[in-house]
Amino acid sequence: MFDEMIIREGSVHNLVGDDGEVTGFEFDTHIPYYRGLGLSMIEAPEVVVDGVVVDEADLRFVYNGVSRTFAELADVSDVRWELRTFAQIQVLRPGGLSVGEHEIYVNLRLRVSYLPILSENRFTRTVTVA
Repeated sequence: MFDEMIIREGSVHNLVGDDGEVTGFEFDTHIPYYRGLGLSMIEAPEVVVDGVVVDEADLRFVYNGVSRTFAELADVSDVRWELRTFAQIQVLRPGGLSVGEHEIYVNLRLRVSYLPILSENRFTRTVTVA
């Protein structure tokens, strides 16, 4: 339903630290569900960049300015990812994305209380880094 917003068009950019070093990249993401869910209901996504799977340890979820690992989300029961709001997924990767075209695939997985299986929501976007 909202799969095309899993990687918001035009939002992919490199992350630059205070020292000017590029530490990775991030993109805006929208909950691929028709209503909000608690952050504890968000599973670690599968992220593949140019055919290479990103390790879960190199992923961060940023919502309302607070960065967490996906393992930490399991304990966050008092914050909801609301419909019509964007979060960011950060990929820690020295040097970030090089100039040129890249293919990013994301399978964003949600645990919904009344579904017996994980809700899996996949989207691939080709992006160009200037």
